Amino acid sequence: MKRLFRIFVKATGLWSMWLFFLPKIRHESKENRRSTFAFKGPAIIVTNHNHFIDFILMFYLFAFRYVRCIVGKTLYESSKFMTLMMNLLGSIKVDRFSFGMNFFFEATKHLRKKGVVLIFPEGRLSRDGTILPFKSSAVMMALRTGVDIIPVYHTHKYGLGKRVGVMVGDRINLCQLCDTSTPDDEKIAELTLLLENKIKSLRDLYEKGGGVK
Repeated sequence: MKRLFRIFVKATGLWSMWLFFLPKIRHESKENRRSTFAFKGPAIIVTNHNHFIDFILMFYLFAFRYVRCIVGKTLYESSKFMTLMMNLLGSIKVDRFSFGMNFFFEATKHLRKKGVVLIFPEGRLSRDGTILPFKSSAVMMALRTGVDIIPVYHTHKYGLGKRVGVMVGDRINLCQLCDTSTPDDEKIAELTLLLENKIKSLRDLYEKGGGVK
C-alpha cells in the first residue's frame, strides 16, 4: 500500500510541484550531471533546511528513487493527518530532544538494503537561509554503512512565480577520509565540519553563478 501511495503521489503531483518550485538546477561538475536524479544504489542526501516543505522539494527532485526522509517529531506528530502522510511516505521520525537512536538504526538498515535516506544535518529550520552548525548523524551513518553522500544546496525562495535554486555537489565517500567506521569524537567533529563547509561551498558556487546545467 505504501509503495502504491508513493507512486500515486509522484505520478499525480510531479508536474504541479515542478511548476510550484520551478527549480533552477546546477551541478558542481559535469561528471555527476547525468546520474544525479536517476542514480542506482544507496545514498545519503544531505541538504540545508530552510522550510518545512524542503523534503517535498527533494522528494520530487529524486522522484525516481524511494527516499526516506528523517523528519522531526514535532512535524511528524503535528496532526493525525500529518502522521498518516509521513507513515505512507516512509519517513523516519526523530526526536531531537531525546537521545534515542531508533531513527539511526532504521536509517542504516534502509541504506544497507541499497535505499536512499534524506537528512537535514542542521537539525532545525534556518528561517533566514543561514546555514546552521551541523549535527553528526549523517557522518555517522555514512561511516557505519560506507554509503556515499550526495550534498545538495537549495535556496529558500518558495512561492508561485519564484524559482528555487538547486546546486548538486559531487558525491563524497567519508570512508575514504577515515580509516575506521568507529572514529573518535574529534574525527567525527572534523568530518561533520567538512560536510557543513561543503554545503556552504555549494551555496557560494551557486551565488557566483558557477557550476554546470
